[in-house]
Amino acid sequence: MTEFLIYTIIADFSARDFVFIISTVIQFARCSEMSRKILIIGGVALGPKAASRAKRLDPTAEITLIDQDSVISYGGCGIPYYVSGDVAEAEGLRSTSFHSLRDADYFAREKGFAVRTGTRALKIDRQKKELLVKDLNSGKDELLPYDKLVLATGSTPFVPPIPGADADGIFSVSDIHKAVAIKSRLSQGRVGRAVVLGGGAIGLEMAEAMADLWEVETTVVEMMDQILPRLIDKNISLMAQRHLEEKGVTVYTSERAASFLVEDGKVTGVKTDKRTIEADLVILSVGVRPNTQLARDAGLAIGSFGGIVVNKRMQTSDPNIYAGGDCVEMPDLVSGGSSFAPMGSLANRQGRVIGSNLAGKPETFDGMIGSFIIKLFDSCVSKTGLSLESAKAQGFDALAAFVVQADKAHFYPDSSMLYMQMVVEKGTQRVLGVQGLGPNSSSLLARVAAVAAILKYKPTVQDIANLEFPYAPPYAAAMDIINVLANTAQNILEGRNRVINQDEFIERFTNREENNTLFVDVRAPAQGEPLVEKYGPHWLNIPNNQLRERMDELPAGREIVLVCNAGSRAYDAMCILQSSNKNTVNLQGGIGGLKKAGIIL
Repeated sequence: MTEFLIYTIIADFSARDFVFIISTVIQFARCSEMSRKILIIGGVALGPKAASRAKRLDPTAEITLIDQDSVISYGGCGIPYYVSGDVAEAEGLRSTSFHSLRDADYFAREKGFAVRTGTRALKIDRQKKELLVKDLNSGKDELLPYDKLVLATGSTPFVPPIPGADADGIFSVSDIHKAVAIKSRLSQGRVGRAVVLGGGAIGLEMAEAMADLWEVETTVVEMMDQILPRLIDKNISLMAQRHLEEKGVTVYTSERAASFLVEDGKVTGVKTDKRTIEADLVILSVGVRPNTQLARDAGLAIGSFGGIVVNKRMQTSDPNIYAGGDCVEMPDLVSGGSSFAPMGSLANRQGRVIGSNLAGKPETFDGMIGSFIIKLFDSCVSKTGLSLESAKAQGFDALAAFVVQADKAHFYPDSSMLYMQMVVEKGTQRVLGVQGLGPNSSSLLARVAAVAAILKYKPTVQDIANLEFPYAPPYAAAMDIINVLANTAQNILEGRNRVINQDEFIERFTNREENNTLFVDVRAPAQGEPLVEKYGPHWLNIPNNQLRERMDELPAGREIVLVCNAGSRAYDAMCILQSSNKNTVNLQGGIGGLKKAGIIL
């Protein structure tokens, strides 16, 4: 019976799992009379998490964390909020929830492992299982033996090869020291104009930080044709850009920095391929690169994104060396490929998995979904999974459904509008991602997070259409926007709702004379008549409740673009006209979506 049980347990594991378990047993047996030595390189996010977890599970382990900096264990993702003043002091980024400062002494006393700051890792000898380090204060080299090694070496901001990039006043948002220096200049009134190169999440957060509290004249320059490129799609991006501009931030897209203007060693401006922008401060936010030189020199496997390759247990190609955080690649659970995502949330979760495995408790990290949220003044943008652009680039035959709806019951006071998009694979009707823009509250986050939680299980639009949300009028509509998004996507997939996006609408509207396109506004006369007066024979106002009686006013042979405030009444109109075989399409998101993107008819 015992032999049968052992065989059954072993059969449930893969060969690699079995090797891991056997090697762990052997390792513990060898170390029964002596402490295992664990070295961790990197002390910002993953390193301390892995060390703390391993020490809790195996109090006998001898753990040493090394970092070349003097400051460790801080919330790097909180840097823009420290610069903005939301976090008053830099120590706030280094403090625990009970206000203890996370320094070397804290980890020694509270967590039981050693920390060596000002110590740089130079070389890994995998055969001897030794790490060569340099004490940056004394200049002395030292060999440290290890049984297990963890690489938490993070990433480095990319500095574009632009003339003048080394001038005073040009910063990357790379560490807490840079953050302190930036905030010092702002608080001393030394910055009147700032330029942010890069319209990604960190760049926009820094732009908000400078424009809001410090009232700095701030300009964002992005080389792609939209802000938040590759993260969200153009329609949501335009809305976010419009909101930034309404708050006083100037945004230039499809524009490249060519050189920096420098006087007496200090930056005075940025010259792009289209204009010259004066600046007292420049923030470089054009992406990061994984720090993998130590791993490369040691012969560890490196992936296509330049990150260290790890398995589900976060082991590198050397089973005695683990890696995680910004220096690794990981599986994308939606696309099925690999991805590089430098995010503190991922690093902390991976750190716990590594700590468990270091202590002999098998745990896995399956991969990432790709979720994020960013605050933009009194609004926010969030997404999970793939954008439509990313889905198509990765070979999916996909479409997008776009819906505008209040975050609460429509009759409840003080509701706000959510602008959300769902990306769906056509054949399988699998949901690949959602994204949106909404108020700076938890309303958008709650919807995106609900979908994020199940994306790895490959839900279909039918699954999301019936996804159950807690309901009460102060918090949601009876039919939540996520349910409506899925229903809309299903109608599009099944051909009942023929939609066009904002770009397609603008193309039709611009060429309405040439294409003889008719725009039928199904809103009330108070909303539709002003556009009838403005655009004459190409704009017709027939409210939905009159459509059946006035159907003969719609000419045959012309394409009809149905419009309303949000798209739902236009879809009802399309259903009414279905029996008469009218050539109709529906503007997704309606006039409200156009206005939110800054498109005024």
